[in-house]
Amino acid sequence: MYIIEIDENKCTGCAECVKICPAEIYKLDGQLAGGRPRVQVGDTADCTNCESCKSVCAPEAITITEV
Repeated sequence: MYIIEIDENKCTGCAECVKICPAEIYKLDGQLAGGRPRVQVGDTADCTNCESCKSVCAPEAITITEV
């Protein structure tokens, strides 16, 4: 199992992680300050740690930790 964290100070809200995740763990939910879309992490039980999300995250806002 994995813990996935998104640093909202780094996240630009581009939603590339939402689009690429094969397990559909990410979703857009609301807005951050400045009107940026907010990316939320859903149920991580299906995460395979493929790191596709990290590979498309230009500001390196995603951290994945194995527990």
